[in-house]
Amino acid sequence: MLTLTGATLAYGQADPVLSEVTLTVEPGRLLAVTGPSGAGKTTLLSALAGLLAPRSGTVTIDGAALHDRDRAVAHGIVLIPQDNGLAPILTAQENLQVVLIARGHTPAEARRDTAIALDKLGLSGQADQLVEELSGGQQQRTAIARGLALGGNVLLADEVTSELDAGNRQRVIELLQGEAKRGAAVVLATHDPEAAAACDAEVHLSDGRATFKGR
Repeated sequence: MLTLTGATLAYGQADPVLSEVTLTVEPGRLLAVTGPSGAGKTTLLSALAGLLAPRSGTVTIDGAALHDRDRAVAHGIVLIPQDNGLAPILTAQENLQVVLIARGHTPAEARRDTAIALDKLGLSGQADQLVEELSGGQQQRTAIARGLALGGNVLLADEVTSELDAGNRQRVIELLQGEAKRGAAVVLATHDPEAAAACDAEVHLSDGRATFKGR
């Protein structure tokens, strides 16, 4: 279980982006994080991913302090970033395989899990294409495939439907719901009301505060 308690989040000495946020990300649940641009959705996910230490308050995973990104990775916290984080000079499948091998997969396992993940996102035909040759939507789906292939205990997805058409958006939402059903804690940062409505609960960010909306 991933928890923020009284967390104030800021960059350097700048004014806080979010103040006194208390939030629990529960296994088996899909949580939407909503709010206007600049409200702090990416900032919140960065804290949950171990990339941003709170100025005050705590971030814990299963009761242990989440000190940094290395600790987050060790606890199976997977982040799909808004900018996709792909290497443009590698192919779609290489982007997945490199990460899987780095996380302990054998080459054969990495090839197998890569093929499965790309197929789930409708990208089998683009496996051998360089990322820089893919459309924005295809790149986004490749990043999602990489996140799914890692099979994390926590999956943090930052605006992962922003570049997608209606059909692929629905496909991705169903895949995220599937991750929750297998027991992962899933967080989707989104400005899309339909995507938020498909989640189990919602946290809305506005004016530096977080308001929980249960369902």
